[in-house]
Amino acid sequence: MSNYIRAFSQDDIGIIQLDRPEVLNALNREMVDEIVAQLESFDQNNAIRVMIIKGNEKAFAAGADIEEMVHSTPLSLEMVNPFAVWDRISLIKKPIIAVVNGFALGGGFELALHCDLIVAAEDAKFGFPEVKLGVMPGAGGTQFLTKAMGPRKALEFIWLGEPMPAKIAYQFGIVNRLVAPELVEEEAMRLAYQLALQPPISLRLIKEAVHAAVDLSLQDGKNLERKNFYIAFASEDQKEGMQAFTEKRPPTFRGM
Repeated sequence: MSNYIRAFSQDDIGIIQLDRPEVLNALNREMVDEIVAQLESFDQNNAIRVMIIKGNEKAFAAGADIEEMVHSTPLSLEMVNPFAVWDRISLIKKPIIAVVNGFALGGGFELALHCDLIVAAEDAKFGFPEVKLGVMPGAGGTQFLTKAMGPRKALEFIWLGEPMPAKIAYQFGIVNRLVAPELVEEEAMRLAYQLALQPPISLRLIKEAVHAAVDLSLQDGKNLERKNFYIAFASEDQKEGMQAFTEKRPPTFRGM
């Protein structure tokens, strides 16, 4: 039973609705645990092909729960290790889409950055205001933003703690689709359905290769790409895709 999220499916799309509207979906540790556990559950469910994480019209998630952290000490944080659960998101094999309306700040921005794709409203705001509380991002924010924007722009936004307009996030490739607020969920679902028609094994192999490319040398990345290319030929979907092409018909991929 989840206290802070609602999870459901629509056809083959698994949806996680962040559900702490009274605090603009601020993330406490239990809520993060629930999100990650549900992602893992969807990942193991063969009926689910794509996942979506969304907030509400006011906020995706407006940061971490400060009241939960205000009395923390270095030792208590070391003992709890609150960021270990975040690392499990990188092990999810299926596509994850973040749907951002309103604010995605602090931990909320980090949650969106952990997703593979981001669909955002034109008036959405991203940012890391942690510096104004005397701390800094801790769930990967400095790393994700630097890889996306380069060190100079990342330092500017993280040092100043000012919100980043969705237009800027889009220009730097952080956001994939930028649409009117009333169309955000519709656009995210349209994207999810497009991905759900693709061969699941190919999506998984592509995701692994693309994410690895961020840190691997060019040659190591090419070696991984070739390995995954060869693995794809062990799937029935590869045979279906090529057969459908030769027969001039749409393919039907079954994830096998």
